[in-house]
Amino acid sequence: MDTLLHQAPEQSGNVNRSASVVDFRRNAPRKLRIALVGTFTPRKCGIATFTSDIFEKLAEFHPEITAEVYALDDPRRRESYRGVPGIAGIINSEDAADYEEAARAINDSGVDAVWLQHEYGIFGGPDGEMVCDFVDRLAAPLILTPHTMLEHPGERQDAILRRLVARASRIMVMSRYSRDLLATRYGAPNELLEVIDHGAPDRPFGRQEEFKERFGLAGRRVLTTFGLLGPGKGLEHAVAALPAIVAEHPDVLYRIIGATHPNLIAEQGESYREGLQARAAELGVSDHIEWVDRFLDTDELLDQLEACDIYLTPYPNLQQSTSGTLSYAVALGKAVVSTPYRHARELLVDDVGCIIEPASADAIATAVNHLLGDPAALEGLQRRAYAKGRETIWPRFAAKSARLIARAAAPAPRTHAGLPTPSLEGVLDMTDGTGMYQHAIGIVPDRRHGYCLDDNARALMLANLVEDLPSQERSRLAVTYASFVQHAWNEDARVFRNFMRFDRSWCEHEGSDDSNGRAAWALGRTLADSPDQDIREWARIWFDRTFPAFDANGSPRAVAFAMLGAAARLRIEPEHAVSRAYLEQGGAFLAQLLEKARRPDWAWFEAVLGYDNPRLSQALVEAGHLLGREDFLACGIDTLAWIAERQIGASGQFRPIGSDSFGHEHRHLPFDQQPLEAQAAIEATHSAFRATRDHRWKIHARAAWNWFFGANDRGAVLADIATGRCRDGINPRGPNANCGAESILAFQLAHYSMIALETEVGGDSRGGFDGARDERVESAIAAP
Repeated sequence: MDTLLHQAPEQSGNVNRSASVVDFRRNAPRKLRIALVGTFTPRKCGIATFTSDIFEKLAEFHPEITAEVYALDDPRRRESYRGVPGIAGIINSEDAADYEEAARAINDSGVDAVWLQHEYGIFGGPDGEMVCDFVDRLAAPLILTPHTMLEHPGERQDAILRRLVARASRIMVMSRYSRDLLATRYGAPNELLEVIDHGAPDRPFGRQEEFKERFGLAGRRVLTTFGLLGPGKGLEHAVAALPAIVAEHPDVLYRIIGATHPNLIAEQGESYREGLQARAAELGVSDHIEWVDRFLDTDELLDQLEACDIYLTPYPNLQQSTSGTLSYAVALGKAVVSTPYRHARELLVDDVGCIIEPASADAIATAVNHLLGDPAALEGLQRRAYAKGRETIWPRFAAKSARLIARAAAPAPRTHAGLPTPSLEGVLDMTDGTGMYQHAIGIVPDRRHGYCLDDNARALMLANLVEDLPSQERSRLAVTYASFVQHAWNEDARVFRNFMRFDRSWCEHEGSDDSNGRAAWALGRTLADSPDQDIREWARIWFDRTFPAFDANGSPRAVAFAMLGAAARLRIEPEHAVSRAYLEQGGAFLAQLLEKARRPDWAWFEAVLGYDNPRLSQALVEAGHLLGREDFLACGIDTLAWIAERQIGASGQFRPIGSDSFGHEHRHLPFDQQPLEAQAAIEATHSAFRATRDHRWKIHARAAWNWFFGANDRGAVLADIATGRCRDGINPRGPNANCGAESILAFQLAHYSMIALETEVGGDSRGGFDGARDERVESAIAAP
């Protein structure tokens, strides 16, 4: 049996990575699907080329991985993607609605991971901040490749990259410097960082004469620089070096290949290129420069690079961490003369290339003249470069990328057969003579946060149900939790308090509306469920004493909780006037909220989704069923179906509305997922089944139950039958390791609700605990 201590792969410190890599290659690999997000060909930029390379090389060398591309499009220069293979969606980079729709499409597609190429300039908003909302909406594990990491970012740039890092399950970089900077400057966990060198072609060595002949360059010594032209290339220094080079080697031709950067064209036209041409004419070297003024696709670029003897990268920006063309040139066996920018310093170590000081025409001329004047030195440098390039050729890049994807993808969803009763060990460890602690660090109670009414009310409901304890021990627990609830009542204010310090002093005079509603719920459930006559009588006294203080027009959840307490009492005392009146008033209040907030795409009581969401629907279902109010019942069933549909993933796994959704109107986010939502879904569907006898509600409850055992977005096992503990939820990187009272109680109470639901008479009990998405699960999320 999977135990509580199993963690998501990225959180485990002793996973045998090398073994998993071997297994990935030798055994039949798992078929995976990913969404690739970035610029894409035919857009003319380096990241588009890189994204296209990932797509093509995975298809060529690892066909077990299918990539679906969501291409970022610049609205100022719209590209045509018609007929481009792999395009699943196009995102207008300046349109927030497009990002929302793309995230929804990706989630609905059920991909195993999303691989995002990040550069500040390709996303919309100031510094590309629209990417943040986009990644927050993604349910699948995120692989992040940041192409620009600044040592001294602006405040917003820093916040954006930190947000992406916090959201990522794996982070792929192409240099050791980038890895170290992400760890030290941006707080990326080392275990998530993976260096994969930029991929490069695998072509034969030493074919420059053949390709010179092809391009009409026979008899020339060819220097080459490639890329989108702009001041960041440092070409003015290379042009200034030409007179000294030509003086010693008059057959030299410097080929500058690439179109001017589109952004520069939009701002300044061709002034930069024209300035370089004017300078070349002034220096008398115009005849020694060839301008190839267009954007080349990868195959043509490689052919052009094959025709050169020396590749120049005189870049002035020494922070540049990646250059795809540098990787290509090295893999083709070209002698490289480069300034010491980050990528060059790493790739050209061990005399693989020639590093020169930046912004120095003399340094360029000296290095080039030395190599052209010493054929043996030139060929030696070329051969060392070619040997180095074998480490980065496309098959190796694709294999490393495939392993990266496999590590990022969540394990295949697991299910849990049957309904064995969980141990109470976790509950008992969190309980002392005062009550149940709120929080834990790991499995150890955290006394700093003391106790709260919310958890002790839940614990009292559990004490009413437990079966595996001697009656004396169960009674002791029930009395402990009941005593906490009783002591929480502030008679002067006619309200319950919520938070208590470890020293038993109260933190407040009045607790939240929701904690008060939960106390009313616990009293009603105790009156209905406790096997102890004395505890039931105590609950009756305190219900009668406190319930008149509850407002049926307050916080929606507080009203719903109190309604569930009233429903519990009405179930055993059908003529109880106070409970009946509260259900009538509360039901009318919730129905009115729904009428005001509902819109075609939003069948809910509020503009936002919070926590314990299905409780609002459950309260209406209970009220409608017990009062014979078909209007209440219809509203409850309709809204429960609506929220259930939003809590089922593409593969049929339960996906609770995440607490990250709090405060965001008319949207819901997948994380942070909480056990409370799974419990609420199970108990609300139990109410719906009891009212309708429709077996589809059982199917949805089973999906929510299996969420505890790995049938979730991260394949994370949260609950442990052997100890009765439960992790505090699922965040983008996997489970939260802590086991607080709310989570433990949600799991325990969910178990007893599942027992009650599965033994409920009537309906169709087809199915089982498989959690798979099929016609039955599909029907469970549609209104009956």
